[in-house]
Amino acid sequence: MAQWGQLQMLDCKYLEQVDQLYDDSFPMDIRQYLSRWIESIDWDTVADQDSLATVRFHDLLAQLDDQHGRFALENNSLLQHNIRKIKRNLQDRFQEDPIHMAMIISKNLKEEKKILDGAKNRQQDGEGTMSAMVVEKQKLDNKVEQMKEIVQVADQNIKKLEDQQDEYDFIVDTLKNRENEINGMTPRELEKEKMRVQGMCLELKAKRLDVVSQLTELLNVTQALLSDLISEELPEWKQRQQMACIGGPPNACVDQLQNWFTAVAESLQQVRQHLKKLQELEQKLTYESDPITQKKAYLEARALDLLKNLLSNSLVVERQPCMPTHPQRPLVLKTGVQFTVKLRFLVKLQEFNCQLKVKAMFDKDVTEKKGFRKFNILGTNTKVMNMEESNGSLAAEFRHLQLKEQKVGNQTNEGPLIVTEELHSLSFESELQLNQSGLDIKLETMSLPVVVISNVCQLPAGWASILWYNMLTTEPKNLKFFLTPPAAKWSQLSEVLSWQFSSVTQRGLNQEQLNMLADKLLGSKTQRNPDGQIPWGKFCKQQSADEKAFPFWLWIEGILDLIKRHLLSLWNDGCILGFICKEREKALLTDKCPGTFLLRFSESSKEGAITFTWIEHDVHDKPLFHSVEPYTKKELSHVSLSDNLRMYRVRAADDILENPLRFLYPNIPKDKAFEKYYLKPTEAAENSPWMGGRMKTELISVSEVHRSKLHDNMMPMFPDDYEALSQYVDAMMSADFPNQN
Repeated sequence: MAQWGQLQMLDCKYLEQVDQLYDDSFPMDIRQYLSRWIESIDWDTVADQDSLATVRFHDLLAQLDDQHGRFALENNSLLQHNIRKIKRNLQDRFQEDPIHMAMIISKNLKEEKKILDGAKNRQQDGEGTMSAMVVEKQKLDNKVEQMKEIVQVADQNIKKLEDQQDEYDFIVDTLKNRENEINGMTPRELEKEKMRVQGMCLELKAKRLDVVSQLTELLNVTQALLSDLISEELPEWKQRQQMACIGGPPNACVDQLQNWFTAVAESLQQVRQHLKKLQELEQKLTYESDPITQKKAYLEARALDLLKNLLSNSLVVERQPCMPTHPQRPLVLKTGVQFTVKLRFLVKLQEFNCQLKVKAMFDKDVTEKKGFRKFNILGTNTKVMNMEESNGSLAAEFRHLQLKEQKVGNQTNEGPLIVTEELHSLSFESELQLNQSGLDIKLETMSLPVVVISNVCQLPAGWASILWYNMLTTEPKNLKFFLTPPAAKWSQLSEVLSWQFSSVTQRGLNQEQLNMLADKLLGSKTQRNPDGQIPWGKFCKQQSADEKAFPFWLWIEGILDLIKRHLLSLWNDGCILGFICKEREKALLTDKCPGTFLLRFSESSKEGAITFTWIEHDVHDKPLFHSVEPYTKKELSHVSLSDNLRMYRVRAADDILENPLRFLYPNIPKDKAFEKYYLKPTEAAENSPWMGGRMKTELISVSEVHRSKLHDNMMPMFPDDYEALSQYVDAMMSADFPNQN
């Protein structure tokens, strides 16, 4: 299957990432309309050749002309207009610079591939969960099929009943007319015809009873299915959504839930139509103990109640509130910054299109929150739900909402909680009125609780609150959760911590890494106890167990940020052991070759830092361990970690510079492990540390180590390294001092 087709099958979480790749300069419409053609071109090659880029640019315009022609045949004037507008914009932007367009397409295709690979990896991690979900899905699908079969049989039987009653009415009328004729039937013929009519009447009564019984059975089956959907499947979907919000496995697509809800609604609507037909038949003929007369009102009321119950639970938050600037930190909103939220109505029926007007409200039902901040919601806070072209679902997306804090006099936050522990609610109301159907239903739903910050520096603490809340409760109205926050089991927290890494990279935390984190939170004696309790304060507010001056979570957040900014490829490829205590580090390196090193995160920096340790042996073959000062974001913004490892030197007593790093743990030659990450010569020139004759940073990391602490056979700087370094420095000097001899 083509890449674009595979992307369309992903969960909404990944589709949002795809959406962020495209903007007005190269809109997603082009990717959609020309997906096969775009994927058939080698855009990397196109981006390197100006003449080829020009050819492909005009090919793309021609492809758009063909698409315009197809829309003309379909009489779709709106899409024709869109194509013309897109073509004009492309010509304005890329006519003189087609290589730029090729570079954009090449980059987007690569980013799409990363999103697709990440989704596949996450799917494999959650394979057990998914298989259980598939089993449950099959059970519900079977119940839906059973309901549809009963609907179909009832429909056929009602048609037969109508035909049977029409035939009965015709025979009765014919018999009356013949009785009134002068030369009518003989007494024998009349008696025979009356017996025939009586037999038809008995068959008619039996058929009526059969149809009413079938409708009763249909309502029983529908009610059982509705109960499964509302009491089990919908809450489970919402819980999966909670886990997906905090980095867990992608939530099962809401389309399946919509299909089930819609099937039940169609069934109930069909029952109501059948009852109207039975009423028409009743008006033509009724009799004592007529099952239609006896059961019609009860069945109508029951069908309407079930339909109202279904519809009142059909409004859901499909995509939780999120700032587009921080897509991986939903439910944390900053005042004055726009956020988006998307609703869906799970019953996809054409008669509901444009009938629902949804209004967004903030802290609607909050009456007593003394000392808590209050906010006004700004922007367009009402939307009409429309059928989406992509899947026909009934949805409304709020794209331009933002919050503004209410300031009353010299009001200060004197509430019982700090601002990042305050939970607020975003609720939505609508009303469905269909007079011809007797429907008048008030609809309401609410998002998961949100944290409102006023400064981006509060984002890590706000996200910690979101993690803790969604990890431990499924009650969306529990806004006082942090007045007495419960402790978390290590089994719960360890999984969520791993999600924080796998949600922004392609690699979560393994058991050894999690053991080290358990040791920091629980102590070594209880680190293997999955039921070990971690209080909220220990996680986010108090100092770490080793009495560092920063909370555990801020340390983790700093490391996450370091990985995202500077170490993503190294982390994804497994080059970084990361979380490992010093004792374990020594145990791993002790029996390794001299010069074997490993990469781990520093425990002394809340901003996130990485260091490396290597092993040597003294003259008595005693192991010696050497570590460097940790590299922070500041150092790594100048020279990558891989190039730091390549150029790292130690200065011995005789002033000889040597690179002691030979093997990445366990035994991978350093250059084999990191060569693909080294800067190429052209990239090195662009990132040169020389600017205007002055160095902006050190080219080589040098450590002072006494010769006695190094192995006698430690290799000096390799000749090739020395020659390359000399040529590099000479070139820089010549460029900055061209007249110097």
